[in-house]
Amino acid sequence: MNPVHAHLELPEGPLASYLEANIAGFRGPLTATKFKGGQSNPTYLLEAASGRCVLRRKPPGKLLASAHAVDREFRVLQALAGSAIPVAQALHLCTDDGVIGSMFYVMSFVPGRIFWDPSLPELAREQRAAHFDAALDTLAALAQLDVAAAGLADYGRPGNYFGRQVARWSEQYRAAETERIEAMETLIGWLPGAVPPDDGRVALVHGDFRIDNLIWREQGPTIAAIVDWELSTLGHPLADLAYFCMALRLPRNPVLPGLAGIDRAAAGIPDEAAMIDRFAAATRLDPRPHWNFLLAFQFFRLAAIAQGVLKRAMQGNASNEQALAAGRMTRAIAELGASVAG
Repeated sequence: MNPVHAHLELPEGPLASYLEANIAGFRGPLTATKFKGGQSNPTYLLEAASGRCVLRRKPPGKLLASAHAVDREFRVLQALAGSAIPVAQALHLCTDDGVIGSMFYVMSFVPGRIFWDPSLPELAREQRAAHFDAALDTLAALAQLDVAAAGLADYGRPGNYFGRQVARWSEQYRAAETERIEAMETLIGWLPGAVPPDDGRVALVHGDFRIDNLIWREQGPTIAAIVDWELSTLGHPLADLAYFCMALRLPRNPVLPGLAGIDRAAAGIPDEAAMIDRFAAATRLDPRPHWNFLLAFQFFRLAAIAQGVLKRAMQGNASNEQALAAGRMTRAIAELGASVAG
């Protein structure tokens, strides 16, 4: 591991002993390899005598309040087990910082494919639409999940989701701010007055639903697991759809790859109207009346997240080599949000 990130190495011997005592059937020794991605919560493949599993931890160091909630991720995985929403199996949550230096949980290893680029270059043109359709169908299932039946009725504050989120991410952005960005100032001023009336709908919101947070089965357009539930909460069923559709406007960038500038029809990728239509048909929810707000809000939120990544990178706490570059996209993301506001 790069010496710069030596603080992210896991104590393999003590960890193996701990897991043997706390996970039925686990047998060491183990080796831990950090996955690509996961700027926020470092994630590792554990290869042990008993097989493979995955560990996800809070990063060490000074952290923003309420961020890096791996215990909430663990709770969601437990709640969704056996549901229509595909997830890894939750195996163990460790709240004792003394074991590896921060809270962590262990989940099953889900084999499959991850597409880091939403243009899906690994697939043939005729295969791409089916993968987007599968993602949208999973979004629709998530939007219709009965949160009370899943045991998640108290997973977040019900009601006024967008108003509360605008306030929360404004605060998070201010806490991580390193320079004045006019587009962020525009959004912070515009969004509170543009929040749609609360319609009382409550759903489990993933919070980071995009192509590269899906594990696909090796054959066919079938999702094996949705990963990275750190930002999940109770919210509005239209929130994740707008977040997913941001990729259509994000630039072609190796750090946060989007689909802007691509001839999507030629590539076999559905356009925004088709995505909205499919989701609306499945859920009977029409996002169109408030679509500009939904997009502007999600660009604002993503820009605030990117600013947090930048701040952690400057402090040495971010877990990914690309964290600094991702954080530097705050301005460009905010400008996309300001362009659809109003």
